[in-house]
Amino acid sequence: MFETGVRQFRLAMSMTWGRRINTDVLGAMVADALATLAEFGEPGADVAQLVDGPFADPAVRRDFTDRAIRRTAKRLATRSPWFEARFSAAGIEPAKLDADSVRRVPVMTKADLTAHGRELLCGDAPTMSTRTTGSTGRPAEVLMSRYEAELWPALAALSGLLRDEIRPTDVMAVCISSRATAAVQQNISVCRHVGAQVRVIGVIPPDEALDALLGPAGATLLATYPSYLAVLVTAARNRGLGPADFRLRRVDVGGEVLSPALAAAARATLGAALVNDTFAMTEVLPVSGRSCSAGHLHHDLNTGLVEVIALESGEPAKPGELGTAVITPYFPYRECMPVFRYDTRDLVSPIAPENLACELAAVPATSAILGKASDLLVTPSGRSLHPRAIIEALESLPTDPWPVRYRAEVADERFVLTIDTSTAGGLDADGVMRHLAERGVDADIRVIPAAEAGTLRRVRADLSETTFMQPSTLVGVGG
Repeated sequence: MFETGVRQFRLAMSMTWGRRINTDVLGAMVADALATLAEFGEPGADVAQLVDGPFADPAVRRDFTDRAIRRTAKRLATRSPWFEARFSAAGIEPAKLDADSVRRVPVMTKADLTAHGRELLCGDAPTMSTRTTGSTGRPAEVLMSRYEAELWPALAALSGLLRDEIRPTDVMAVCISSRATAAVQQNISVCRHVGAQVRVIGVIPPDEALDALLGPAGATLLATYPSYLAVLVTAARNRGLGPADFRLRRVDVGGEVLSPALAAAARATLGAALVNDTFAMTEVLPVSGRSCSAGHLHHDLNTGLVEVIALESGEPAKPGELGTAVITPYFPYRECMPVFRYDTRDLVSPIAPENLACELAAVPATSAILGKASDLLVTPSGRSLHPRAIIEALESLPTDPWPVRYRAEVADERFVLTIDTSTAGGLDADGVMRHLAERGVDADIRVIPAAEAGTLRRVRADLSETTFMQPSTLVGVGG
């Protein structure tokens, strides 16, 4: 117990003072948590506070944030000529930055990252290169140090254990693109720390993936995209499979909009009690977000600053106002190729603290991700329509058109949505319009033949990876 207390103290001091975290100590804490859970069934409030942070007091939260911003900025200014020039051009003294004045630093964009990525290096020599999937344009390269590759999954394993998100008895199926190497590596390493099994499946033909989920030895956890989850649910229904055929207890999805209709279908078909809508992106690792029971998105405030800036003014968005999430991972959690005030272009809307009554009410929250800013429809008069509203309305159609494919446009003062006949089903355009209007989406509908569905929006399930043909189907093999 004494050694455990020492390790907790060392981690707390590293987090408080912003010093590099000893990953061996962190790994030992994961082992401590496993032993405590095995003996007592719960980790204890002192350890849980290390993960969630002492953020119930706004004054404590503000002091922690100000010190973390200054620490991170000072390091970037002394180690990266690119950041030094950026701060200098904005007239910024890194040692004097705080949560208010940080807004004077211009936001970073994906274009900055792709054009100047290696100029951002300011930590240990990189040992791993990963890339974004490229689903929103040219992929961006992100370089990681060995320290980061060890730190991030150890932190995730500790928090996952304490929140009962993963157990040693779990089997995790990872159905994400193999191009997302950082996410795959993270899942593998988390399972290694916890002692759980992991099956890296990828985005392969759905029936092959389902085979890995089935039966008494099947997966208990599934990490995937909403669109691929949709493909799996549809394939399972086509095979006549139901909850009794699976032993999934949790599904974590991210990278796209998860509609309530799809989440409900996944629970009903795959038997998972929880379908969790998460937030994570390669560019801002290890900052992530988790959903509460009310559907809010709560970001990890230990590891980074999360701002929401209004689309037009660039000022902090007010509660209920549309803005984009701008994220700054703190040192010592991000060191090799840092980003500072990185505009994710993910649309969110802040939620006033007094309106939070969920189990995570002590942690500031936003709406769920509403889509990418580039996909926001705005009429000449200023009316707007975001992708989440469209997807939730269309995926609630009686045809169960998951993952829904559509094209969205503005014609004069009208929103126009194009779908194919398989999505509309037995409804004509007017019928679909009425269905959407009942759900708050006022748009004109155009219906095209199903054969033309390939002209509509692409989804991450389209990042398909082929597999070798079965030996029985090969021709001309052997002598």
